[in-house]
Amino acid sequence: MTTSTDEFADRLLRSALGTIELLSIHLGDRLGWYRALAEHGPAGPAELTARAGGTERYAREWLEQQAATGILQVAADGRFALPPGAAEVLTDRSSVAYLAPLARMLAAAAEQLPALLDAYRTGGGVGWAAFGADMRESQADMNRPWFEHALPDALAGIPDLHALLRRPAARVADVGCGGGWSAIALARAYPEAKVEGVAIDAPSVDLARRNAAAAGLGDRVAFRHGDAAALGEGRYDAVFAFECVHDMPRPVDTLSAARRALVPGGTVVVMDEAVGDTFTPEADDVERLMYGFSLLICLPDGMSEQPSAATGTVMRPATLRRYAREAGFAGLDVLPIRDFGFWRFYRLHP
Repeated sequence: MTTSTDEFADRLLRSALGTIELLSIHLGDRLGWYRALAEHGPAGPAELTARAGGTERYAREWLEQQAATGILQVAADGRFALPPGAAEVLTDRSSVAYLAPLARMLAAAAEQLPALLDAYRTGGGVGWAAFGADMRESQADMNRPWFEHALPDALAGIPDLHALLRRPAARVADVGCGGGWSAIALARAYPEAKVEGVAIDAPSVDLARRNAAAAGLGDRVAFRHGDAAALGEGRYDAVFAFECVHDMPRPVDTLSAARRALVPGGTVVVMDEAVGDTFTPEADDVERLMYGFSLLICLPDGMSEQPSAATGTVMRPATLRRYAREAGFAGLDVLPIRDFGFWRFYRLHP
């Protein structure tokens, strides 16, 4: 499709407005201003800063900008209100519509632009640790509602997998467990199972342990700092890898270790991005978002350690199928789990 100069200039302006909106959301989220409006109702600048902190002059500018961009509403008395729909998206940590962490994630990526430029020029990378707590915690916070509310029913809808996880004293490993919410969700859904999470990022392991303790599951969910090689051999009924294979510099090694870790009859389940089967320039919004994550976060992370498969976020089914074959698996199926965020579930057959 041919685009005129004026059309492309208009597109760039709209993109700039979207960027400003996203960064303003990051400010309101981190300052606690959205939550103060959601919990205590409309406010002017002085009321808002009395509730949540900050300075009145900045609060006034932010409130007016939020109203000008259509996020906040202005009441008859001149105070600013957060509508219920926006409140759920921006403040309800239990909702699958909770997307405030997306702004925090992209802001964390933007902070690394000098390092990203260097990586693009030299072929190096920017490791997960370099993105800091904002990146680590935002990913955990955004995925948490899906694991807590959608994962149990999704797995229960696969009868043989559900039966496997319900085995008495079943052992389950969660590779690349991040903040631990996937492992916590598995432990809640299958109370007789013993769940172990493994991650190479030590601060993520610490975060996961805190989350499990706060959830009252510290005695049933264990977390270890290490890679998949630490799983050992013939120990687990199921090994899960939630949204992490595309980040791994050596995914075949990880999948090989997962296969060896299974008991007879065990299975490996990978949840990764629901991108298209093939590249097309007529991409949908999900595909465009995944390319954005890949450019700014996942591909540089994967290339921060060499040698690297350099997969990137846009890992198509054929790529995972090749990795599975090279790891010694006999085959791969897409599980019939629908409407699960941006993700697709795969089962790998030993």
